[in-house]
Amino acid sequence: MSESAVPNTTTNAGIPVASDEHSLTVGRDGPILLHDHYVIEKMAQFNRERVPERVVHAKGSGAYGVFETTEDVSRYTKATLFQPGKRTEMLARFSTVAGEQGSPDTWRDPRGFALKFYTEDGNYDLVGNNTPVFFVRDTIKFQDFIRSQKRRPDNGLRDHDMQWDFWTLSPESAHQVTWLMGDRGIPRSYRHMNGYSSHTYLWINADGERFWVQYHFKTDQGVDFLTQEEADRLAGSDPDLHRQDLYEAIERGDNPSWTLFVQIMPFDAAPDYRFNPFDLTKVWPHGDFPLIKVGRMTLNRNPEDYFVHIEQAAFEPSNVVPGISVSPDKMLLGRIFSYPDTHRYRIGPNYTQLPPNRPHVPVHSYAKDGPMRFEPARVAAPYAPNSKGGPAASPERYDDPAAGWQTSGEMVREAYSLHREDDDWGQAGTMVREVLDDAARDRLVSNIVGHLLAGVSAPVLERAVQYWRNVDKDLGDRVAAGVGKG
Repeated sequence: MSESAVPNTTTNAGIPVASDEHSLTVGRDGPILLHDHYVIEKMAQFNRERVPERVVHAKGSGAYGVFETTEDVSRYTKATLFQPGKRTEMLARFSTVAGEQGSPDTWRDPRGFALKFYTEDGNYDLVGNNTPVFFVRDTIKFQDFIRSQKRRPDNGLRDHDMQWDFWTLSPESAHQVTWLMGDRGIPRSYRHMNGYSSHTYLWINADGERFWVQYHFKTDQGVDFLTQEEADRLAGSDPDLHRQDLYEAIERGDNPSWTLFVQIMPFDAAPDYRFNPFDLTKVWPHGDFPLIKVGRMTLNRNPEDYFVHIEQAAFEPSNVVPGISVSPDKMLLGRIFSYPDTHRYRIGPNYTQLPPNRPHVPVHSYAKDGPMRFEPARVAAPYAPNSKGGPAASPERYDDPAAGWQTSGEMVREAYSLHREDDDWGQAGTMVREVLDDAARDRLVSNIVGHLLAGVSAPVLERAVQYWRNVDKDLGDRVAAGVGKG
């Protein structure tokens, strides 16, 4: 089909769309603008596609526990939960991404790693994965990515051709796909995987100094994985393996734990750093920003009712507390809208009053009414400002979680401006050549070839071979030979 014959994407109202790739931002590196009605439409529509299970991360498990700050990182943040010796109650939920409620735990898929800390300043949520990177860097493409991993609309079947079609047309996916096709694509259990914030956040200390931060939760049980053959067998014999493993470990008192480390980047180092530090498809090399120990997370209590405490749990990156803020990461900024919006649809507008989501501190909010509301707004008058003694915001006492950095520029739909070593293939290639050993590379090739031979069409297969050659020439040649394209 010629380019002129390809129909232009439109909004649901039939209005032509300017870009499928880029949100409207203030400058190339700036924040997404609320009046970009198309990205809002895409996110809002996407959040309402499934009832009642989660649109993504539908199959999962979780438990309650405690986080203890064992080190002194107060020079970087004034957040109360990260002060020395502080113990904070918390909830964790682990999950697969693409599968539905009844899907096996052992499908090759990233794993969600969502945490809720019940701090004395309100709830702090971290919504991450067991990988430090992701498939796309702009939230406008997230919905399309997930649909490519879901089931076909015509026959209801999963389709590797859709997955590779999207990946090979989105080169920024290469780093994450390399993780996914490697050993960590199928963890042995939720207890045997790391967790990462993936996104960059901002820490602010008591003197107002700012630092960029990324979180790394390293499993104390040791990282372990299932081979593709083991995972395929267990998908049929024990599809709830990871859910059962987590529950039974805590029941017998074998409480899993993770040690939290962070990477800290000086605030002023970001603009000139060799990679874009806010690009979700990139990692910060540990040689540049070493891991700094913070504390330990221990899960020690199973929920008394799975539906109440895990299925109704709602995690959202918009929940940040004083001493912590967000970054210019375009995926993070989109998720700040998307997560609470999908909770309001899936659970209801008063989801924060449910047991797993209720903060452990008093709430002084002017929110009122709506379905399933059972806690009154405990204010003297249902509006602000008022002269009746109601609560009032205090900018002198608390940071604005939406603040912390500034930007300027023209409104554009473009990718990030290039830092000197930015590209879509480099970090994936480094991982293949310098992180994996020979045995891990052999398994990577086997996993890729097996996945490609499961119904991927000839044109997409050709692109996939070139995709892997772009990552690493030798790897691509081995993949080509494996699929008969050598």
